Amino acid sequence: MNLLGQFFRTKGFLARSLAVTFAFVFLLTVSFTGAIPVSAASSSDLIIVNKKTNTLGYFSGGKLVRSFPVATGKNKSLTPEGRFKIVVKIKNRPYYKEKIPGGDPANPLGDRWLGLEVNGTQGTTYAIHGNNNESSIGKYVSAGCIRMHNDDIHWLYPKVAKNTTVVITSSALSMESLAVNSGYSLGSTTIAGSFVIDGKAVKLKDEFVLENSRVFVPLKESVALLGGTLQQDPGTGSLIITIGNRTAVHKPLTNQATVNGTTVAITASKNVNNRLYLPLGSLTDLFGLQFKWSKQKSTVTF
Repeated sequence: MNLLGQFFRTKGFLARSLAVTFAFVFLLTVSFTGAIPVSAASSSDLIIVNKKTNTLGYFSGGKLVRSFPVATGKNKSLTPEGRFKIVVKIKNRPYYKEKIPGGDPANPLGDRWLGLEVNGTQGTTYAIHGNNNESSIGKYVSAGCIRMHNDDIHWLYPKVAKNTTVVITSSALSMESLAVNSGYSLGSTTIAGSFVIDGKAVKLKDEFVLENSRVFVPLKESVALLGGTLQQDPGTGSLIITIGNRTAVHKPLTNQATVNGTTVAITASKNVNNRLYLPLGSLTDLFGLQFKWSKQKSTVTF
């Protein structure tokens, strides 16, 4: 019995030791790798509210997922502009001012509240929320909050985590441009497109790449269509591109080139499916080419 008791005491000691070791390793992981509990992790999503159009855009996974009509402040100053965080999420928040219970059809806050941290208000004053007057959406009618249709806030609410960034602005720019200007990285998409040169459309074999509101064009094919030449310096790996009276020397994937001996800063070229792509705007910076881009037609007209 003594031997058996010693065995179980030894097992208990080992179990406790393993538990302590596991806890210690977990703490090391949290402290030195930056790992934090999922519930406290900041969201990689983005919400943009454009007061000029009274539209809310929800971005996730590097793309604009959905846009919604909203209502904002009665005057421009009521709905604050800036960059804020969602700090509280509340279902059925009471309307304390008039003592209307949460979830009551008469509650002007609807039944979903995404509270924003604005100037120390801790998510209790400004929010994205539902409403009790669907006809008010799209108008300038609130005391400062962002109102949504109830069906829309029901869709959005479970998808948005605490610490999600909300950018409120008033702009004529597109939602995608506002996201990029806010530091949000949009995923890339590809579309078939054409160059229109001297009124004649030529469809490219390689697709255009759209990324962060920028258009990238396949370098080799573009140079050929524009009547230029392309060579590679075997010593440095730099490309020597001549179009018209300008010669640009560019090292792939970098953000600069020399044009007739003068250094020019550009958006970095990129490798897509083992093909080098150049930002469309760089054709002006490097070769003085003027063009018109049509997103609707997927054409570049020179």
